Order: sequence, then C-alpha cells, then structure tokens
Amino acid sequence: MATSVEIWPDTVRAFNLFQNLGTQWRVGMGGPTGLDYFVAYHRMDRMGLTAEAYEQLDNDLQIMEAAALTVMQSRD
Repeated sequence: MATSVEIWPDTVRAFNLFQNLGTQWRVGMGGPTGLDYFVAYHRMDRMGLTAEAYEQLDNDLQIMEAAALTVMQSRD
C-alpha cells in the first residue's frame, strides 16, 4: 500500500538525493550498514552547492540514513 507524504520545501533537495541513492546501500552479512558515501559525495559535488549548503545536505542525508537503518533493522 502506497503512502503519500508531504515533503517540506527546505528538505526537497535532501529527499531527492536520498531517493536517488536508493541503490547505493552497503550491505553486510547482517543486512544494510549504511549508504555508500563515495557515491553520495560524488553526486553532491556535482550539485554546485555552497560550503554551507553542502554541510547541511550531508547532515540531512545522515539523519535520513539513520532513520532508514532503524526501520530496516526492525524488520528482521
């Protein structure tokens, strides 16, 4: 069942990046361990961000990654 959510304007860039990294999870014997930040930073480098925007996007991405890992690990 699909769920609709509203994306706040100030989080759209982070949400889009997180969504585009959907196939870039590092997976070990125990399941997902985190995103491949080599790929994430490569994509962020191509976005032409200011240093402040880059830092904020990195922080936002880490928050979403942690929340996603919590959900994925709770399904075991």
